[in-house]
Amino acid sequence: MAEGELRRTPFFDLHRAAGAKMVPFSGWEMPVQYEGILAEHRCVRSAAGLFDVSHMGRVEVHGRDAVAFVNVLTTNDVERLEPGQAQYSAMCDARGGIVDDLLVYRRPDRILLVPNAGNRAKDLDWMVAHRAGFDVDIRDVSEETALLALQGPRAPDVLARLTSLPLDEIGYYRFRVGEVCGCEMVVSRTGYTGEDGFELWFPASEAARVWTALIDAGREFRIKPCGLGARDTLRLEMGYCLYGHEIDETTSVLEAGLGWITRFTKSRFIGKEALLAQKAAGLTRRLIGFRLRERGFPRQGYAILHDGQPVGTVASGTVSPSLDVGIGTGYVPVELAKPGTDLEIDVRGKRVPTDVVKLPFYTGGSGR
Repeated sequence: MAEGELRRTPFFDLHRAAGAKMVPFSGWEMPVQYEGILAEHRCVRSAAGLFDVSHMGRVEVHGRDAVAFVNVLTTNDVERLEPGQAQYSAMCDARGGIVDDLLVYRRPDRILLVPNAGNRAKDLDWMVAHRAGFDVDIRDVSEETALLALQGPRAPDVLARLTSLPLDEIGYYRFRVGEVCGCEMVVSRTGYTGEDGFELWFPASEAARVWTALIDAGREFRIKPCGLGARDTLRLEMGYCLYGHEIDETTSVLEAGLGWITRFTKSRFIGKEALLAQKAAGLTRRLIGFRLRERGFPRQGYAILHDGQPVGTVASGTVSPSLDVGIGTGYVPVELAKPGTDLEIDVRGKRVPTDVVKLPFYTGGSGR
């Protein structure tokens, strides 16, 4: 590829044919919307949406020490996973900063990792730099595989038309390997929307056939292809972190409210000592969710105020399509992070009153 050239997923031509608006995202040319963000968001909440997430990385870790190696790289406990189980986790640096957040899948003979699109090269370098002493083989299979997310309360109905896999037996954050419309793939009950649904990992050569089969099977369930715009509003309603917004190498898992994926009972993981020291000293800031009391559209970078003084900035913000109110996230001093605290958001020069609220913002999803 030429320097600066945007990458394209195996579904690019299908997106264009479906009338998608394509935009640059983390080095990729991706669909931000088709019919419109509101329509796509509401379709996922009520029916089913199909997302191309092939810009995300796909990495396999093979070898005798695969579990031990990934357990040292990540904050969650890989050894607790059974084959066929997945977990949300993070990789930290020695200072406790978040290198990336990612999904970890345990198969009987390997570990599968799904890092963020913009961090794929960095994450691979990080893994290679820390594999000394471990008998592992790290394989980037992103180019030869595809990844789709089928999300929404009717997602099981759609997928059941195309597979004999017992979908009811695939629990939340579990997966099976089997055939969907004649193509062998990893079918996991995971997602980023707060709705029930699946992520499908399969050979890139089957991309067009699988996409078309899913759209055809979902017509009676009102399926829509969905872009990154709806994906962002859906995840924000759930209070899920997005790398480069809520989390990065300047934030820690404790500050971001991700202590639940941080297993200090493990003998070691990169960043453990720094995070233990931060925990012992006490946090000085925390990630909050806020909800505007008046009309306004909070955007990333807007100032968060308390008693008229800046105390933080908005990490992510939108007008919630499900709640019809401005919502967002940001870091504030820990003493201002308690739900019910009065704050203000500087929305283009207007101070809009807001409340700190408990996450998630939206609680009506079909997710397990």
